[in-house]
Amino acid sequence: MPILDLFITYLQTERRYSPLTVKAYRRDLEDFAAYLASTYEEEDLCAVTTPMVKSFLAQLKGQGLSNRSINRMISSLRTFYKYALREGRVEKSPMFGIKSLKQPKPLVKFVSEQDINKVSFENVEDYTIKRDALLFEILYQTGIRKAELIGLRDRDVDRMAMRIKVLGKRDKERFIPVGRALLEQIDGYQALRDARFPTHPDRLLLNDKGQEMTPYFVYDKVHRMLEGVTSLKQKSPHVLRHTFATHLLDEGASLVAIQKLLGHTELATTQVYAHNTIEQLKKIHQQAHPKGS
Repeated sequence: MPILDLFITYLQTERRYSPLTVKAYRRDLEDFAAYLASTYEEEDLCAVTTPMVKSFLAQLKGQGLSNRSINRMISSLRTFYKYALREGRVEKSPMFGIKSLKQPKPLVKFVSEQDINKVSFENVEDYTIKRDALLFEILYQTGIRKAELIGLRDRDVDRMAMRIKVLGKRDKERFIPVGRALLEQIDGYQALRDARFPTHPDRLLLNDKGQEMTPYFVYDKVHRMLEGVTSLKQKSPHVLRHTFATHLLDEGASLVAIQKLLGHTELATTQVYAHNTIEQLKKIHQQAHPKGS
């Protein structure tokens, strides 16, 4: 079996990458292989040299690709050759000495606390309204990902310990504390759900037909909820994840605590929120201090 196919299987089985991530890796490596064949008449990915890689990256730059896109390609190649080295297919990685390109760190987009409080729901015993309200509150109060929300089951809610169990990326479990008000909200929703759908999939939140929610269903709900309260262009479940983390940091939570709540493997991933807060403080200082500008 070609090493590219073996590598893809490795990503799927051992690394447990999502189908979209695996697809992106395959596309990057196939593009690289096509360049090698056309430029160097080389079809063996394990015969690649560092100058070949540099030439390929230079071509991408010349095509006008952003540093972000090129860095993704570098990451794909680096992971592939790390695997090839582990399998004994290469003696030395051609990625040795190749560094990622510098790129500006965009500020994380989040909804202000004032705008979050504008999101309101009718206080009626209606299944869809109760479900939408709970969907919103779970995302904002826990910071879980869209896929993690869809996968929540009734038994993941631990009322005694006041926490929920979340199955994150690569099947990693983590526990997130929740307040009593949210638990009561879950109880109220479940009563309406079970009355409307006596038999249903093993999921906490269901769509309007009593079936498992799709990613688009969740996105559409959140987009509609945020549409009237914020001017942000991006109105997605991930924005609520950013909002959760930013509001925690603003209230004094440590980065390490936020890292554990979000399920980040590396603290560096969480540090983007600190950068975001610093930039906000700069704006406040410039506006409020007599010599701030």
